[in-house]
Amino acid sequence: MSQNYYLPFISKPIKTVLKPLQEIGVILFSSLLVAAGLNLFLIPHQLLSGGVTGVASIIGYITGWNISVVYFLLNVPLIFWGWKAVGRRYIVLSCVSVVSATWFMAMIPVIQITKDPILAAVFGGIISAAGIGFSLRVGGSTGGFDILGSIVTRKWDVPMGNFLFLLNGIVILTLGIFRSWDLALYSMLSTFVKGKVVDIIHVGHIKVTCFIITKQKDQMLCQLRKLHHGITCIHTEGGYSEQENYTLMTVTTRYELAAVRKTVVQTDPDAFMNVVQSTEIVGRFARPKL
Repeated sequence: MSQNYYLPFISKPIKTVLKPLQEIGVILFSSLLVAAGLNLFLIPHQLLSGGVTGVASIIGYITGWNISVVYFLLNVPLIFWGWKAVGRRYIVLSCVSVVSATWFMAMIPVIQITKDPILAAVFGGIISAAGIGFSLRVGGSTGGFDILGSIVTRKWDVPMGNFLFLLNGIVILTLGIFRSWDLALYSMLSTFVKGKVVDIIHVGHIKVTCFIITKQKDQMLCQLRKLHHGITCIHTEGGYSEQENYTLMTVTTRYELAAVRKTVVQTDPDAFMNVVQSTEIVGRFARPKL
């Protein structure tokens, strides 16, 4: 019997094992970025990154307590709450992120890379946001306000970055009241940059409509239904070729667009696909599980 016969039976278990390991690897790298953004750029200038990290930083600046320990303790109740509200897999990845970020913050020394607070605010925001965005891409989070943001963006089509910017603004106002308005304004700049970078990386709230023109309607429908989104089928005719075909319309997210494209190409290499961004959706929409 050919060795190729056994490949599907071997490759599937390998993929099942490798995918979680890959996700955990991304989470660990994301936590490293978040910790580096804090300890190398924001904390040396007593700036805030917002969120639970910002709350922990304020407490640490005022009391002198270890910020990494405060960060961990503040995340514990949010993780327990998110276990029921969001999903087990998401919270498990978030737990890995919180624990690893706490460890990285304890291991990375607080060093002032730049003396310019504006540069510290911008680059601290970019590096931290990259960590948050990559974590969200694999279905996890860095804990804290990210859990709240994931719940809100899952329920309503609100950009994650905008929601986090609103919550972080409240935290930063607290810094201005109790510490310094200069520090608060620098922190606001960092938070604004972070929000924009998160929205560039985390595009789960962005919906797109795919129009697929094919002659292999039944095969295409069979494969597209595996993606768990509704499909509208229209009997059409080519304006130039005058040949009968079918137009399939489905709405999906930016995350899932690659899977749709792969399905279309593999099912019918001669199919035509047009993708447009959806500005608003009214009605039921199946969202990917976290």
